[in-house]
Amino acid sequence: MKVRPLNDRILVKRLAEETKTAGGLFIPDSAKEKPSRGEIIAVGHGKLDNDGKRVPLEVKAGEKILFGKYAGTEIKLDGEEHIILREDDVLAVIEDAGAAS
Repeated sequence: MKVRPLNDRILVKRLAEETKTAGGLFIPDSAKEKPSRGEIIAVGHGKLDNDGKRVPLEVKAGEKILFGKYAGTEIKLDGEEHIILREDDVLAVIEDAGAAS
């Protein structure tokens, strides 16, 4: 199924969290929290400003992001969990350490 977010919304696929701590202990499923990291799958065209002009989003498909714990609406697409967020719910874009600034 293909989904296209509207306006300033983005479709995000959650990234799996680590199953082992830095000390080597395994985290049981019952103690895991839903990840607040994800990869953007699709973005809307942007929201309209007061003059009726479309303001494009700062994020784009393929970027990895951090978002709030309770942000967005969860949906299932083709058996996989996704979340639809507003761009305002994005806290940060995760950049590769090797990428030049």
